[in-house]
Amino acid sequence: MALSIGIVGIGGLRVSPLLCRAASNDNASLSFSHARDAAYIQRAVELADMSAGFTSPHPNFGCVIATTSSTVAGEGFLYAQGTKPAEVLAVEAAGERCRTSTAYLNMEPGDCHGDHAAVSALVEAGIARVVVGIRHPLQHLRGNAVRALRGQGVQVDVLGEDLKSKIIENAQKTCLLVNAPLICRAASRVPFSVFKFAMTLDGKIAASSGHASWISSKVSRSRVFEMRGRSDAVVVGGNTVRRDNPKLTARHGGGHMPMRIVMSQTLDLPEEANLWDVSEASTIVATQRGARRSFQKFLASKGVEVVEFDILNPRDVMEYFHDCGYLSVLWECGGTLAASAISAGVIHKVFAFVAPKIIGGKYAPSPVGELGMVEMSQALDFIDVCYEQVGPDMLISGFLQPIPDVTPVIPSVEETYAIDQTVTPYESKIISFYKTWDLYGAFSNFSPHPIQMPDDNGGYVSWSSVEHYYQAQKFVGVNDPLASDCVARIKSAKSPEEAARLGRSMQRQRPDLVRSDWESAKINVMYKAVKCKFSIYPHLNSMLLSTAGSVLVEASPHDFFWGGGRDGEGLNYLGRLLMQLRSEFLGESPAASNQNTFLVG
Repeated sequence: MALSIGIVGIGGLRVSPLLCRAASNDNASLSFSHARDAAYIQRAVELADMSAGFTSPHPNFGCVIATTSSTVAGEGFLYAQGTKPAEVLAVEAAGERCRTSTAYLNMEPGDCHGDHAAVSALVEAGIARVVVGIRHPLQHLRGNAVRALRGQGVQVDVLGEDLKSKIIENAQKTCLLVNAPLICRAASRVPFSVFKFAMTLDGKIAASSGHASWISSKVSRSRVFEMRGRSDAVVVGGNTVRRDNPKLTARHGGGHMPMRIVMSQTLDLPEEANLWDVSEASTIVATQRGARRSFQKFLASKGVEVVEFDILNPRDVMEYFHDCGYLSVLWECGGTLAASAISAGVIHKVFAFVAPKIIGGKYAPSPVGELGMVEMSQALDFIDVCYEQVGPDMLISGFLQPIPDVTPVIPSVEETYAIDQTVTPYESKIISFYKTWDLYGAFSNFSPHPIQMPDDNGGYVSWSSVEHYYQAQKFVGVNDPLASDCVARIKSAKSPEEAARLGRSMQRQRPDLVRSDWESAKINVMYKAVKCKFSIYPHLNSMLLSTAGSVLVEASPHDFFWGGGRDGEGLNYLGRLLMQLRSEFLGESPAASNQNTFLVG
């Protein structure tokens, strides 16, 4: 059987699964089984990459089920948190052909909500063997699914552990690449950051006058739109806003609209700018504490969020957005900010579009400003360099730093306790939750737990998540066909992230379609939905009750209503509602319930 190695797009760049390197001559001596396993793992990576950017942030999972006769029986990929796991979709597609077949997964399943849907689907379908590309990078999930599968008698082979060869190593690299943002988040305190620029053949990003439209071709610019659509946020500096007045949308690339981030120390920014229009995409301005208070108020009146830092630098800004849950950030800034970001060690990968043009100019700007290097031996070398022709341009990409090792380095709870018995992490008085893959991520209104809510006709309607129900209720009862259409679109949204984007976008663009009592009704709407979720699912109920005595904080740093805010200044109403619900389930008195509800203000 001939094995076909396809093309996979990772981080906005279409590269071969073998990282743009030709297969080495020693592949011929590798066993057929290793070559087959590698090819199917790489197919799982291709599938995993299909969801990148459509709903973000979330891990990328793909699953391929192959029969003993080496034919594909079923495939699937996780579209987003809150949708069916890749393994479940693949099992459903394969049906009875799952018996004695092998399932190939680019990453160990998360199963972080107590449902264990992925593992259960593989076991109940009769899968005989599972090949895992990499273990889960998050500490509280790593190894859980592998142990569970082996405990059920399923043979599990992990690349690099149970299977070792050059072709296996290459396949494992693609598994790391497709989830590089998640791995970086797990191993460091900054998101996975990509620096993109376009330059002429003589290394200029603009003419001496500052004019830069257009260096690269239309085909290259379309690729940039695609890269934006795969990112959680796009970063520019004040010079870019003043000079180019960009929109920074993904208008030709599909996927979602990333957050637009402007870094400006002095807030010397124009009052008229495309980025201040937040009807299509949101904007955050990061600045030095105390800068131009009057302009901060102006931005707030436009719906632009301003975040102040004691000292504005790329490391602190990226740590902040790491805490916001961002996985992937695209930097489209000028040379000065780029040099600062590279020096701070927050840039992981570079995409350089090189146009076959020469513009010259002694003072024409270059992509990267002063780095303090005086000898060529100090130059930063790329890792895993790739070359691709995009229209008339050449796209050169590579890593400035390797993807972090996902091997566990943090001692387990038991090991920590043996070293220092005063360390008791499970007795914390404050329990934070935010993203659905966190330890208590099931508390999130984005978690993948459908609910049944009553309708106006005395029946019940199924909603895919609490967030679906909450967003739709903004427009329920409004006598306008557009409001009804919005409710229907939110209800059919494929994930909680999409439901949230639809609801928030319509609320910004058409505030007249929002029900008049929404501000006073929204807490009760959320409470009813959350109570339904924790009443339907016993394991969620047990998880909530297990937190008795602890303060629950929804740790969103920029949701000051439902979340705890950056420095605890948020109202944390979701945490309050969960504590109130916990008190009800525990049968506590109303007084105790009220005390719990307002522990965080």
